[in-house]
This record gives sequence, C-alpha cells and structure tokens, in this order.
Amino acid sequence: MLSHPKNRKIFKWAAIIAGGLLLLGGALYFYFATLTHDDTANLKVDYNVEAIPFIREFEKDYQAANKKYAEKIISVKGIVTATEPADTTINIKMTDTITGSYLIFAFQDQDMAQAKNLKPGDEAVIKGSCSDGIYSEILGTYFVSFKRSTIENN
Repeated sequence: MLSHPKNRKIFKWAAIIAGGLLLLGGALYFYFATLTHDDTANLKVDYNVEAIPFIREFEKDYQAANKKYAEKIISVKGIVTATEPADTTINIKMTDTITGSYLIFAFQDQDMAQAKNLKPGDEAVIKGSCSDGIYSEILGTYFVSFKRSTIENN
C-alpha cells in the first residue's frame, strides 16, 4: 500500500507534522516545567488590606472581588488563627471567627522557616499572590487562597 507514490507522500507529510507537534509539545512542557516566579518579597504590593474587611469583601460579592484581586500582590495584616503543617510545607490561616470564612497562605521555600515560627494569636503582615476566593457550599463559608507568600513582619 505504501508503494504507491501518493501514499508515500501522505505518509511523509504525516510524519513531518507529527514530529513538529512532538517538538512543539516538548518545548511547551520544558517551558512550563522550568517556569520560575520572582521572589514575592521583592514585588510591589498592589493592595494593602486588613484581613477581616478583606474577607467581608469576598463574602459580599466574591466574583467582583476575584476580578479585582486575582493574581495581584496583596499585603494582608491580621491575626493568625491556625497553622497547618503538611510534610515540608505550612499553611497559615486568618479566620473571621463570626462567619468562619478565612484566608489561607502557602509559603515560598525560602520563607518556610519564618512561617513555621508563627503561632495562633500572632499578629502578622503577610504578602502573597491572591489566587482567588471560593464559596464552599458544604462548609457555608468563603476562603481566599494565596500562593508564594512571604512574611513582611514577625
């Protein structure tokens, strides 16, 4: 079947296209696998907020708040209500004790030791990239997650 010149030409083009797509896929994978972010400590803050009013803004209209804050660098001042160690990382929470809604911060590797020193009741200013706010129908609360966080004071 491949002996016909037309079939060989189709096979040749199919092999060239498949090879090109494979190279493109490999290049995209390499790009995203090696993608790094600037150290949050060195980034300019887009918004300075207090934890509880910030949470309430998401409770009022989380879609508008997400549009305003998503992927922005936010500096949040508040009281640590919980620390959640997990393997090699730690998450810090600031919770509105009236509604149960909370902010949760995941830390960069270089800031992990400082984050592990925080305890519930400590006042802290934490800067991070706001991922988004989500409403949990199961819990009946909102939570706003931050990535690449760093502690501005301790």
